[in-house]
Amino acid sequence: MATPPRKTPVAAKKTPRAAAPAKAPEVQTVAEAKAKKPKLVRDSFTIPKNEYSNIESLKQKSALLGSPAKKSELLRAGIQLLTTLSDAQLRKALAQIPTVKTGRPNKQK
Repeated sequence: MATPPRKTPVAAKKTPRAAAPAKAPEVQTVAEAKAKKPKLVRDSFTIPKNEYSNIESLKQKSALLGSPAKKSELLRAGIQLLTTLSDAQLRKALAQIPTVKTGRPNKQK
Protein backbone atom coordinates (compact mmCIF):
# COMPACT_ATOMS: atom_id res chain seq x y z
CA MET A 1 0.00 0.00 0.00
CA ALA A 2 1.50 3.30 -1.08
CA THR A 3 1.36 6.28 1.22
CA PRO A 4 0.19 9.52 -0.28
CA PRO A 5 2.93 12.16 -0.65
CA ARG A 6 3.16 14.62 2.23
CA LYS A 7 2.11 18.13 1.62
CA THR A 8 4.52 20.67 2.96
CA PRO A 9 2.91 23.76 4.39
CA VAL A 10 3.48 26.87 2.36
CA ALA A 11 4.69 29.85 4.37
CA ALA A 12 2.19 32.63 4.28
CA LYS A 13 3.53 35.75 2.70
CA LYS A 14 3.83 38.57 5.17
CA THR A 15 2.66 41.96 4.15
CA PRO A 16 4.61 44.88 5.55
CA ARG A 17 2.84 46.58 8.41
CA ALA A 18 2.91 50.21 9.29
CA ALA A 19 5.24 51.00 12.16
CA ALA A 20 3.51 50.66 15.49
CA PRO A 21 3.08 53.96 17.28
CA ALA A 22 5.58 54.51 20.08
CA LYS A 23 4.22 53.56 23.45
CA ALA A 24 3.86 56.34 25.94
CA PRO A 25 6.06 55.83 29.01
CA GLU A 26 4.13 54.23 31.80
CA VAL A 27 3.53 56.44 34.80
CA GLN A 28 4.61 54.78 38.02
CA THR A 29 2.56 55.17 41.12
CA VAL A 30 4.24 56.05 44.38
CA ALA A 31 3.79 52.48 45.62
CA GLU A 32 5.45 51.03 42.49
CA ALA A 33 8.36 53.44 42.72
CA LYS A 34 8.78 52.60 46.39
CA ALA A 35 8.69 48.86 45.70
CA LYS A 36 11.66 49.10 43.31
CA LYS A 37 14.53 49.79 45.69
CA PRO A 38 17.94 50.58 44.23
CA LYS A 39 20.57 47.85 44.43
CA LEU A 40 22.94 48.51 47.31
CA VAL A 41 26.71 48.10 47.26
CA ARG A 42 28.78 47.34 50.34
CA ASP A 43 32.29 48.79 50.42
CA SER A 44 35.06 49.59 52.87
CA PHE A 45 37.74 52.24 52.90
CA THR A 46 40.57 53.66 54.98
CA ILE A 47 40.23 57.11 56.52
CA PRO A 48 42.45 59.03 58.97
CA LYS A 49 41.18 58.99 62.55
CA ASN A 50 40.81 62.78 62.79
CA GLU A 51 38.66 62.85 59.63
CA TYR A 52 36.61 59.92 60.94
CA SER A 53 35.85 61.93 64.08
CA ASN A 54 34.38 64.64 61.81
CA ILE A 55 31.69 62.13 60.82
CA GLU A 56 30.67 61.76 64.47
CA SER A 57 30.60 65.56 64.86
CA LEU A 58 28.34 65.85 61.83
CA LYS A 59 26.05 63.13 63.18
CA GLN A 60 25.67 65.05 66.44
CA LYS A 61 25.12 68.32 64.60
CA SER A 62 22.41 66.81 62.39
CA ALA A 63 20.71 65.35 65.48
CA LEU A 64 20.68 68.80 67.12
CA LEU A 65 19.10 70.19 63.96
CA GLY A 66 16.28 67.69 64.41
CA SER A 67 17.30 65.44 61.54
CA PRO A 68 19.49 62.59 62.82
CA ALA A 69 21.66 61.05 60.11
CA LYS A 70 23.58 57.82 59.80
CA LYS A 71 27.20 57.70 58.74
CA SER A 72 26.29 56.36 55.30
CA GLU A 73 23.74 59.15 54.83
CA LEU A 74 26.39 61.78 55.61
CA LEU A 75 28.82 60.21 53.16
CA ARG A 76 26.17 60.02 50.45
CA ALA A 77 25.22 63.68 51.06
CA GLY A 78 28.89 64.64 50.73
CA ILE A 79 29.15 62.76 47.45
CA GLN A 80 26.03 64.51 46.17
CA LEU A 81 27.61 67.87 47.01
CA LEU A 82 30.87 66.91 45.29
CA THR A 83 29.01 66.05 42.10
CA THR A 84 27.71 69.62 41.91
CA LEU A 85 31.23 71.10 41.82
CA SER A 86 32.90 72.29 38.65
CA ASP A 87 36.05 70.51 37.49
CA ALA A 88 38.26 73.25 38.93
CA GLN A 89 36.44 73.21 42.28
CA LEU A 90 36.66 69.41 42.50
CA ARG A 91 40.38 69.48 41.67
CA LYS A 92 40.92 72.10 44.41
CA ALA A 93 38.93 70.08 46.97
CA LEU A 94 40.84 66.88 46.18
CA ALA A 95 44.17 68.73 46.41
CA GLN A 96 43.37 69.56 50.04
CA ILE A 97 42.95 65.88 50.97
CA PRO A 98 46.21 64.03 51.71
CA THR A 99 46.56 60.56 50.21
CA VAL A 100 46.58 57.65 52.65
CA LYS A 101 47.90 54.15 52.32
CA THR A 102 45.03 51.83 51.45
CA GLY A 103 44.30 48.62 53.27
CA ARG A 104 43.81 47.72 56.89
CA PRO A 105 45.93 49.65 59.39
CA ASN A 106 48.47 47.74 61.47
CA LYS A 107 47.31 46.75 64.93
CA GLN A 108 49.04 48.90 67.49
CA LYS A 109 50.03 47.18 70.74
